[in-house]
Amino acid sequence: MNNFIKTHLKVLYEKNFTDPVIELRALLNKTSFLKKEIILANFNINQINLNLFQPAFERRIKMEPLAKIFKEKEFWKYNFIVNENVLDPRPESELIIEAVEKCFQNKKENLKIIDIGTGSGCLAVSLALEYKNSMITATDISKSALDVAKKNSKKFNVCEQIKFKCCNWFETKENFDVIVTNPPYLTNNEYNNLSKEIKLHEPKIALRGGKDGLSCFREIAYKIQKITHFKSLCFVEIGYYQRDKCIKIFEEFDMYCIDIIVDYQNYERTLIFKRNIK
Repeated sequence: MNNFIKTHLKVLYEKNFTDPVIELRALLNKTSFLKKEIILANFNINQINLNLFQPAFERRIKMEPLAKIFKEKEFWKYNFIVNENVLDPRPESELIIEAVEKCFQNKKENLKIIDIGTGSGCLAVSLALEYKNSMITATDISKSALDVAKKNSKKFNVCEQIKFKCCNWFETKENFDVIVTNPPYLTNNEYNNLSKEIKLHEPKIALRGGKDGLSCFREIAYKIQKITHFKSLCFVEIGYYQRDKCIKIFEEFDMYCIDIIVDYQNYERTLIFKRNIK
């Protein structure tokens, strides 16, 4: 094995990374001159930009996430801009896009969509790219997060489809066909037990859902009727154990659950609600 590879793997092992080989391969590929993936067995130091690799490696061994180092994170089919002001998009949130596609199969439909707590804008932008005739409102309480979301809308040329609003959840009386939201849902204890990698580099406001993790669901459910009509569907990401409590919260405001989507680890992760029109 190449000495360069041995030396850097040794450091990663000493720092107790779960899978040093995967970590090193990711860093090498991010700083590579090659258009194809680097194979460690055939590695040559001339394949990478050392001026990029070495500082990135130093940041990684201090537990800074790769997405924050390189300021991009893959989500759905795209690479989104991210920074310290937004939560890195998670694979579980792609289930929301899949669920919307299943419920609204006509991609040419003129949908009105709202993304509540947009963060990086990954949901809003992905939906804009899938539903090119849609008009989307994307909200967030953090102006810094909205700045990132706007950059992503420009990157993917969907600025004309998305209207950004800085507010607490939403401040509108418009009705929407599709409501999507991935609010903070960790309990205070869960947040306190997170790894330093997450706590030091992800915004607290995007993770903490209050003492029981349900505060944000209560706030959204309380206001949701103002923006729904009898055909509206609301797609909500939840913590894996929160199904029953979250359903009960929304039922108090005449929204009933019509489907439950499980994630890649077989946890219940996305709830779909419809308004109960009396």
